[in-house]
Amino acid sequence: MPDTKTYLNVPYAQKDEAKALGARWDATNKKWYVPADKDITLFAKWQSATAVAVSPASVSSRSKSSAVNKTSAGTIATSGVITYAADKNFVAYSGDEAPWD
Repeated sequence: MPDTKTYLNVPYAQKDEAKALGARWDATNKKWYVPADKDITLFAKWQSATAVAVSPASVSSRSKSSAVNKTSAGTIATSGVITYAADKNFVAYSGDEAPWD
């Protein structure tokens, strides 16, 4: 049996149930996973269609790439989004000096 982890989508309210069945917490990725030596069918209700089994060697490279994705996702989320005030007398606060002074 290969040495892999299968990550789960466990809601916080069900964490104790998953832990009792043998799931482990991956603090680096902040996700619950099934160790390779456990029966994956016990955790079917927390598996998603995108549940992935990864080897521990790829976990460290995966966590580094997810940090890059968060940065690029943050850039994507803020670029191209323009909001306008509904109040015609609205003065934007830039953070340097308050518009009401």
